[in-house]
Formats: sequence, structure tokens, C-alpha cells
Amino acid sequence: MKNILAALLFLATFSCAEKSNIENETSMKYNFLVGSYTDSPEEGIGLLTFNPEDQEIAYKVIAPGVSNPSFVLESGEFVFSVEENDKGALKSFRWNEEKTQLFQIDSIFSKGANPCHIAAKDGLLVVSNYSGGNFSIYRLAPKGQLEYLQSIQHTGNSINEARQESAHVHSANFSPDGRFLLVADLGTDHIYTYQIDRNNSEPVRLLSQTAMTPGDGPRHLAFSPNGDEVYVVQELTATLEVFAFQDGNLISQQRLSLLEPDFEGAVGAAEVRVSKNGKFIYASNRGDANTISVFAKTEEGKFETVQHISSGGNMPRNFSLTYDEKYLLVAHQASEDVVVFERNIENGILTPTSIQVSAPKPVYLFSLEN
Repeated sequence: MKNILAALLFLATFSCAEKSNIENETSMKYNFLVGSYTDSPEEGIGLLTFNPEDQEIAYKVIAPGVSNPSFVLESGEFVFSVEENDKGALKSFRWNEEKTQLFQIDSIFSKGANPCHIAAKDGLLVVSNYSGGNFSIYRLAPKGQLEYLQSIQHTGNSINEARQESAHVHSANFSPDGRFLLVADLGTDHIYTYQIDRNNSEPVRLLSQTAMTPGDGPRHLAFSPNGDEVYVVQELTATLEVFAFQDGNLISQQRLSLLEPDFEGAVGAAEVRVSKNGKFIYASNRGDANTISVFAKTEEGKFETVQHISSGGNMPRNFSLTYDEKYLLVAHQASEDVVVFERNIENGILTPTSIQVSAPKPVYLFSLEN
């Protein structure tokens, strides 16, 4: 009897160890949705898979026929994409059982030209229309259908006549608590704060607006994990601006350059990401720079520059951390590739690798949880 029990215990232990090893191997594989600009019906939303253990990375189209899906995200069981063109559309998709293909559920007019950003939270979706200078709100039905609720038009301009001749809504983000919506308008040099009432048929109303430094061109923003700070990447001046955020109010705390002191040339700051612990901020810069900048939070609560590093390609419009934050992947629109950096979790520093893959004009990466 003792021998039987010992054998059973050995088998159980071996089984658990084997299962643990399998789980560890699985955890080292990463998947990303890839948004892009398209040139043919065969192109569309892509899926990037990355296995660092074998140094394997691959790209394939999983939703062909979507025109310029420049921004994609997964929320719950559904995937959403824009079609960035003059007509402008928001689309919803479902996965097949193996999560290797997407099938369209619904498509709806974005109520403005060239939608370029989507945010989703608690059954609401917000689409930012860059050329339209407005944003639109939708409600998500249980089966993935989209119900239009509201559009808000911005007006105004700023000092850069080539880029700020009119309103250009570039992104909208929900606060972590879901009470507010912050909208970055590159054309008017303002961040607009809207209050959210989900019980209202028109759920957002303007609460306040915060002026940026003239000519900044606010593009994307990110909240700190606890929601008390907001980090804005200013496209036209290649600046990262840190704001305190409380009850819908923004107060500037710091302005940090994405440039080396001796840099000369064109700039085009694009994306900002925050580590899960809130200690590190990452930002990309295009133009003649083509860099990723890393900022670390000091014990005094301020951020300091720790690295400006070549992005490894041309026009790093977007980048993303893996879900465990061990790697950072950069999508290059002009050189049409995605490159991989290792990330030091302790100090935030990025180290280039030789791992990269070709992809048609990739402009957005959305990290999928395994």
C-alpha cells in the first residue's frame, strides 16, 4: 500500500512540475494586434507572435479587407478597429475559437474624417476623428453591435499654420476610475476634460479645458496607475509633459524633452506608455530623431531622463510593452518593420536585440494578455 501511495505521489509531483514547465513556456510567448495603413484588400488587421526563447517573431493578416486599420484594441471578448479614411468607420470583430482569425460583427460611421484612436471602458467606446476635429461616443451591445450615442465638435486653431489650422482630435482616454474623459486636440493646443454620465443618452459633457504651450500639439496621453497624474506627449515640440490630475483638473508639473541637447532636425513625438508600477515612462519620437526615450521617477516624485535610444528603424509611430514588461516592441511605419528591445525591469533601460519582422506600414501595437 505504501508503495502505491508513493508512486501516486511521485506521479502527481511529476505532473505538476510538467504542467508548471508548460505554463512557463507558454508565458514566454507574446501576441499583439497590429494596426496598419493598407495598400491592397489582402492587407488589414495583423497578428504578431513573438517567442523570445526561440527568438522567433512572425506577422500575418487576420482580418483582410479592412482599410487603414490604424488603431486596434481588444476589450473583453471583442476587437475594435478604425478605418482611417475620409469616410471614417468604427468596426467590431469577434475571434474564431483558436484566436487566429477575426470576423467582422458591425461597422458604423465615425461621424468624422480620418478616425485615428479608440478608447473603451465599461461598455462605452470613444473614437477620435483627426481631420473631422471631433469625437464620437458609442455603446457596445452584448453581441458586439455598436450603437451611436453622441458626437462633440471642437473648433479653434493655434500657432503652427501647417498643422494647427483647425481642430484635430488625436486621442481620447478614460480616467482609470471611469469618471472622466480626457481629449487631446493637436490643432487647438488643448486637453479637454469631459465628465461621464453613463445613464444619460448623451453621456459626456465638457467640464474644463487646459491650454498647452502654444505650438505643442498634444497627441497621446496616459494616466498613472493610480490616476493622479497624466503624461502627455506633445507631438510638435517633442516634449513629454507631466500633469497632476485631481477631480478633472490638470496642473502642469514638468516638461521633459525627447531630444538630445545637441539634436537638430525635424521631430514628431508619437506615443507614450507607462510601466505598471508607475515608475517609468516611455515615449517615441519620429522625424529625424527616430528614438525611444525613457524616464524614471525619483524618490522625490519627479521624473528624470535615463535614456534616449535609437528605435532601430524609421518612423516609430507606436510601440508597446509585453504584458510582463520584459520586452518592448517598436512598430516603424516607414521602414515597415517591428523590432524588439529587452527591458530591464529594475531600471527601465532598453537594450536592442537582433529580433525583428517585416510588416506592411505598422502604426499600432496592442498587447494581448495570454
